[in-house]
Amino acid sequence: MRYRRVTVIGGSGFVGRYIVNRLARRGAVVTAVSRHATSAGYLRPMGEVGQIVPINASLGDERLLAATVADADAVIYAAGILYEKGVQRFDLVHRRGPAALAGLARAAGARRFVLLSAIGADPASPSSYARSKAAGEAAVSEAFPGATILRPSLIFGPEDDFFNRFAALARLLPALPLIGGGRTRFQPVYVGDVADAALAALDRADARGRTYELGGSEILTYRQLMELILRETRRRRALVSVPYALACVLAVFLELLPKPLLTRDQLRLLRRDTVVTSGVPGLAELGIVPTALARVLPSYLARFRSGGWRAADRAAMARSSQG
Repeated sequence: MRYRRVTVIGGSGFVGRYIVNRLARRGAVVTAVSRHATSAGYLRPMGEVGQIVPINASLGDERLLAATVADADAVIYAAGILYEKGVQRFDLVHRRGPAALAGLARAAGARRFVLLSAIGADPASPSSYARSKAAGEAAVSEAFPGATILRPSLIFGPEDDFFNRFAALARLLPALPLIGGGRTRFQPVYVGDVADAALAALDRADARGRTYELGGSEILTYRQLMELILRETRRRRALVSVPYALACVLAVFLELLPKPLLTRDQLRLLRRDTVVTSGVPGLAELGIVPTALARVLPSYLARFRSGGWRAADRAAMARSSQG
């Protein structure tokens, strides 16, 4: 690997941990930076002793951030939030943070910078999340000319917050909501493919200064995703259409929870499809074949079935004996 020392901002997060794992397997020395990095015990065993260095740092501590990128050949910014809480604001995490890191990385002599953004990033979006992502892209491109931007669709994987959350709700509730009738389209992409895309962005000379939209092999509506979750968890639940106006009223209260089930800003995002734009480079241009939902989803949704993992294991053993 040409980039021997890589700093990953958000290294203990959902996507960040997969990036750290892949970098370590390729022999890189990785500095994993996040607010709770040193409590993420799963990071260190991904590499040899001393190969992965977790560092706690806030995005407001520019002196410490400068130290984390001082010797880096490349920097990958994988930090992100889905809702605002306390000091964690969209503008800080999606614009000011990436802009500061890009400037620090350039000043330190890093050769590559990769920003994890999102499909739907748009300065004209009604969503604060989408506007902040677009502002971050512009700020990074200015601070680090040649930076590569990755825009994934809905990301799935064992630690995801979408499929796991609705599978858990299906275990507790008699019905699942279809916001706006469930017509919004998504192109779910596997977290491992997103991590592979980040490494490909480091490897490929033609990735400099380019933006890639990352989507999986299937485009599914919100309703189809709910139906898929119910099939995988083997549960029968009603699917109830919830108009946007009613969902907005509910979100006023739901966003007050410690971990909001729904926010008004998320509702604004749901009014727009999250699919790859025609003609925009994506996984194929990075040499990656997308992983199908069917290959991964059953492996972690089985625990939400009646009887959990044990039931899934018994069913697998039964099929094996019949074969």
